[in-house]
Amino acid sequence: PAAAPRWEPQPLSYQELQSERSEVPVSRLLEETALGRPGKEDSGCGQLAWVGEPVVFGRADSIAGKYGVWMKDPEPVPPFTRDNTWRVDTVGTEVRQLFQYEEAEQLARGYPAKVHILPKPLESTGAVIYRGGLFFQPRRSRSVARYDLRAETVTAEREIPGAGYHGQYPYSWGGYTDIDLAVDETGLWVIYSTDKARGAIVLSKLDPETLEIRRTWETNIRKRGVANSFLICGTLYTVSSYSAPNATINFAYDTATGSSRALSIPFENRFRYLSMLDYNPAERQLFAWDSFNMVTYPVRLS
Repeated sequence: PAAAPRWEPQPLSYQELQSERSEVPVSRLLEETALGRPGKEDSGCGQLAWVGEPVVFGRADSIAGKYGVWMKDPEPVPPFTRDNTWRVDTVGTEVRQLFQYEEAEQLARGYPAKVHILPKPLESTGAVIYRGGLFFQPRRSRSVARYDLRAETVTAEREIPGAGYHGQYPYSWGGYTDIDLAVDETGLWVIYSTDKARGAIVLSKLDPETLEIRRTWETNIRKRGVANSFLICGTLYTVSSYSAPNATINFAYDTATGSSRALSIPFENRFRYLSMLDYNPAERQLFAWDSFNMVTYPVRLS
């Protein structure tokens, strides 16, 4: 069989695409990006108001780690804790290694406590860890699978109906980022698109045990037009660019109201190649992979 294509983004096919913008009065934008009142940051859920500067935790030392995903479990099950840190280097055609670390400091030094070999190769940088499982997209499929970290087996797998995969509806940088999993205060999500949605972002809430779809929302945000996305408190946020040093969080889609709005919250791509971005509701931080570097961003909610 022919070797599967490497993920080096092609200069033309993965050029950044301009997303459609809805006209929003400036007064409303200013209101939405204001920092909120002091002392309100920790009052539970709110809207994203501010993203701080990236803090580097570790750096991948081989080409396999140019793109990747790293995470902590916001709701761990014993024997795992919130300190356990997980990482997958995702460059290559047979990505099966999940590295387990006792804490982020061990990840920075580069020696894992354990290496899990996944029964199926994983595609791209959309994986998350939640409630003792690694949720990931098996390579060249429109499915999502749950790998149990204790039993070291796949305990559930389900197809996402109509989901584009393997380069049909990726984020703007490419990298087969068609199917992206996310976790927030409300649970487990999958972010994708379909032919029916014509490339707009579709969001589905998943049951973390069975992977059954509980509910689906279709947004008006073009998936190829944004660099990445994440959820906080049931609201999807998108990033304008994966390579511009001064990017922005440019759209929000609220699943409670089914409406989207334009935003302009500054977001820094320090190393100019953002391949993964996820929110961790327990840490109230964004975890990101930016050209070999594993970074976090503090956030503030209003």
